[in-house]
Amino acid sequence: MAASLKHSYTVPCATPFRQAVEALAASRQVNAGDLARSVLLMLPADLIDGFPDPGEPAALDRETVLLKSGPAKGRPWRRKPRLQVRLPPGHTVPAIRRALGVALALADQRLRVSLIEADAIAAAPPAPQIDEREVLDLIERLRTVIGALSFDPLPDGIRTRNDALHVLGFPPGAKPDLRVMRAKFRLLATIHHPDSDLGSHSRMSQLNQAMQVLREE
Repeated sequence: MAASLKHSYTVPCATPFRQAVEALAASRQVNAGDLARSVLLMLPADLIDGFPDPGEPAALDRETVLLKSGPAKGRPWRRKPRLQVRLPPGHTVPAIRRALGVALALADQRLRVSLIEADAIAAAPPAPQIDEREVLDLIERLRTVIGALSFDPLPDGIRTRNDALHVLGFPPGAKPDLRVMRAKFRLLATIHHPDSDLGSHSRMSQLNQAMQVLREE
């Protein structure tokens, strides 16, 4: 298996945007890279490309840091606010900012995305009316079933290709193509994403790791 490589991106952004991203990541117990990677893996590229770039910070939007090395070590330096994001190579800074903007919009419900085709939604019969207690009972039963059938998070994380295949539900030694892997990932992500009523942070984190390992081979 090829070594897992990541690139550190410096993403200049407005201070309020950076603070919102950091707050969302902290609430999900992940980092900014995890937020961006989830959006980039789960959502179609055209949707992300069509989202407005939150943009560079304004001219007066600067932060003061102390230089840590070189002849000027210890001196204050005024610089653009930024996020440090680790992702596989090949992304652009505007694309990463857009992905993080999508994550924020999804979190505060300014944007809603369905992975189900629109024509399938239109063809579906109206949902029967059920009371709140029935909904809660149904969610609890589904949580029990999903907990029984889902993979147990690997205690040491994703260390091998077969670990990644196991987490995504493929047999050892399988060689699924990218289209099949993405479809399986999206299906599992709709269940295990922490924003879901049935979500699991540990399972979602390992789904992201598994997809990354298999894509980087």
